[in-house]
Amino acid sequence: MPDGIRASGEARIVNDLEKSLHSRYNPRAEAARYIDSLQLKNTIECFILIEPGFGFLIPVLRERFPDSKIIILHTGKCLSRENLTSDCAVYCGVSDETDLISQTHDIKIFLETEIPNIDIAKIKIIEWRPSMNYFKEAYVKLLSQSVEFLKRIDAGKRTTAHFGKRWFKNYLKNICYIKKIISFKKSDIPVIVTGSGPSLENALPFIKDMQEYCLIIAASSSITALSFAEIKPDIIITTDGGNWARKHLHILFSDTANLFSNTAFAANLCAALPSQCSERPFLLINDGSFWQSVILHELSLPSIIIGQRGTVSATAAELAMQLSNGNIYLAGMDFSNSDIRTHAKPYAFDNIFFAQANRFFPVYSAAFKRSSLLKDGGSMKIYETWFKDQLSSWQKNIYSLTEHKIFKQSRPEKHSNKKILKDFLGVSDVNNSLSGKNAQNSNCLKALFSALENQQFADNIKNELTSLLFPPDSRNVTKEDLKSKILEVIEN
Repeated sequence: MPDGIRASGEARIVNDLEKSLHSRYNPRAEAARYIDSLQLKNTIECFILIEPGFGFLIPVLRERFPDSKIIILHTGKCLSRENLTSDCAVYCGVSDETDLISQTHDIKIFLETEIPNIDIAKIKIIEWRPSMNYFKEAYVKLLSQSVEFLKRIDAGKRTTAHFGKRWFKNYLKNICYIKKIISFKKSDIPVIVTGSGPSLENALPFIKDMQEYCLIIAASSSITALSFAEIKPDIIITTDGGNWARKHLHILFSDTANLFSNTAFAANLCAALPSQCSERPFLLINDGSFWQSVILHELSLPSIIIGQRGTVSATAAELAMQLSNGNIYLAGMDFSNSDIRTHAKPYAFDNIFFAQANRFFPVYSAAFKRSSLLKDGGSMKIYETWFKDQLSSWQKNIYSLTEHKIFKQSRPEKHSNKKILKDFLGVSDVNNSLSGKNAQNSNCLKALFSALENQQFADNIKNELTSLLFPPDSRNVTKEDLKSKILEVIEN
């Protein structure tokens, strides 16, 4: 086909598309009326436009909110190019609906990069409904991904605001416990990852039969059930910073059968850890925060980088992927209740539920209330959606040992026995010159304060620690304010 005919054909298609998405007479006035009808608050600092077509909304928003950030998400090719300004962030997806799955991971990275670190109430999604009628499934997919992403970052911000000081204090306390450190070389061994969902009970007999053939990584909430079945995990992973999380680990130190005698820890040091853990070897998890990297570098402690995921299940799955090239099998990761049952039995908190029960509030009622709160909270739905999104980007064979709505069911086969732990997880002593609480904390503070004074690093570390140690949306926090707050948190 001659280039002239092809060009005229494409121009006609673009012209027809513009007529389908916008007013044929005055699209700019149409856009202005639509923005006025939304009655937008002047406190909004970031707009996310879902497939705005040819972008007539953009100059209207830029005129009325000159200091706000505008993020444009297109389902396919960028149609809004002529209305863009240099400060717009633009995502162009795929145009073929059969490739929508490949879009998921890209847009997550894009949103993580472009959405500013502000309160969720200051971010506004604006839809252009004619685009939904035209692009249909692609538009709905783009919208749902954006909404789910904002839900996740909102949940993360609320958690950080509540636990930030505790996480920081835990970190500086726990780093003093580190006497033995784990390094690893990647193997091809199959990995079983256990959570504490009700379905774990059905998988326990199989896991017990396979424990000599697979590496077992256990979320701390699942080890009570594993102990009951006489299953010895190779690694216990813990990331929860709440004080109650320690209760899951109490069984390790009342272990009369020495079932957990050689079990290692994989832990983010922001987690709540009992002091008895100091005798265990640690595989340190760095969530990628700059302040954590600065401290670990100062103390010459190796770590494995896994970002914060909000649930230990996600962190455990990613740890399995980094330790092995083999298949990964999940058990007890349900993301849902089984009737009113929220966890596998036995569970570390069972005695608390039974101790609080009485004839006016029996255990059955307590279980019903707990399951209802978990359902209403919506966190399990957020985690489920995150796993669905990640499946397309994980280049791994991930299965479930039980029936599951996300993962296909499969089971590993017996091959050669797994090598003993030290063959692929090496344990070494930490440099003795770093031992002792005062020495560790002194080195940590030295590293943090030096980074704050380094012009190259100051902004990153200041922003991270401000979000941890100060209330949300704190303004004009200085380096001196931050140093004082750090010392205050350590002393209290």
